[in-house]
Amino acid sequence: MSHKGGPLHGELAVPGDKSVSHRALMFGAIAEGVTHIRGFLEGEDTLATASILGKLGVRFDMPSQGERIVHGVGLHGLRGSPDALDCGNAGTGMRLLAGLLAGQAFDSTLVGDESLSRRPMRRVTDPLAEMGASIDTNDGKPPLRIHGGARLHGVTYRPPVASAQIKSALLLAGLYAEGFTEVVEPHPTRDYTESMLKAFGWPIDYSPGHARLEGGHVLHATNVDVPADFSSAAFFIVAASIVPGSLLRLNGVGLNPRRTGLLSALRLMGADITVENTRTSGGETIADLVVRHAPLRGVSLPEEIVPDMIDEFPALFVAAAVADGTTTIRGAAELRVKESDRIASMANGLKACGVSVDELPDGAIIRGGGLRSGSIDSHGDHRIAMSFALAGLVADGPIAIGDCANVATSFPGFMELANGAGFRLEAAN
Repeated sequence: MSHKGGPLHGELAVPGDKSVSHRALMFGAIAEGVTHIRGFLEGEDTLATASILGKLGVRFDMPSQGERIVHGVGLHGLRGSPDALDCGNAGTGMRLLAGLLAGQAFDSTLVGDESLSRRPMRRVTDPLAEMGASIDTNDGKPPLRIHGGARLHGVTYRPPVASAQIKSALLLAGLYAEGFTEVVEPHPTRDYTESMLKAFGWPIDYSPGHARLEGGHVLHATNVDVPADFSSAAFFIVAASIVPGSLLRLNGVGLNPRRTGLLSALRLMGADITVENTRTSGGETIADLVVRHAPLRGVSLPEEIVPDMIDEFPALFVAAAVADGTTTIRGAAELRVKESDRIASMANGLKACGVSVDELPDGAIIRGGGLRSGSIDSHGDHRIAMSFALAGLVADGPIAIGDCANVATSFPGFMELANGAGFRLEAAN
């Protein structure tokens, strides 16, 4: 249950970046030597990836919360497991592991929870098949049965949709392939995989929308400092923007340019967001964000920034609901195949809270003006749940949020951190 609150204040450190945490585990696992990860996200998704790698013979030490020491086994040192490898709710984990496991000598089966088992995997398994991989699916959905011993060869692939997960799966498979693997995207996506491969010493050429590497090299262990997750910070960025009198500082947030479309969108709407203390760590740009309340106005969102904010759209929907005027979102069909159909989930939830929304095949038209009390179903989607948690801050009565246990997948401790900043969240009895 989320209740109306007063101004938000304070300095916050949100959890580590999920995308970087997944990749640091995987690259550390197949590197030569010992990798030290700091700022690791202790979430269910990343813990599922760590558990899978453990079953494949990788040893991890945990000196403290948010810290992992990975004892790499080398490119060909993973061992097969007779057990199904459970990715939980982690779509990133499953798609990237499909690429990594496609090049192994042993068979593997990747499974997931009910939500993940409904998500499309052909976008990854089809191009992997073009490289020579042999993967069986359940009509294009999990479980993925990956047959070992395939002889992979490099390809040039032009994905029909811009997706860092597709690109990353192919690059991971490309480590084991003969020749060059090249991905040419319709729109640039986040380059976490490319920059981390470079940090681990693998020769790779990349620029926005393009990546190319050759198989047969070696990964060398390195230290990885994981930045604070921008997608987790997004809920507080929007909250401070819409609650009168708010002033929040979010420290050490990762500002990968292919991830931060929300900042551009909110600034178009009139938000007051300042970037301070910019620095670089592990190839990633990190900065502190200072967010002050500002009146927002509706906009027609430029489609060119849509690929850079797919995970942040649920929070943006809430910003649009309280803005003055109409916000039009197009070009975001990818939202239909996330943990839930996020367009339908957000449109239905906002309607339940009195907002006028027209659902479009690839977006929505949201007429702002405010929210009222309501009861919504998050459909087990952590980002839907957290978005309506911040909606409750400005609604005229409490918002009840159902099916929200999966918040722990990406943001452990969300309720405690949020309430410390001025939210008024309480668990249902």
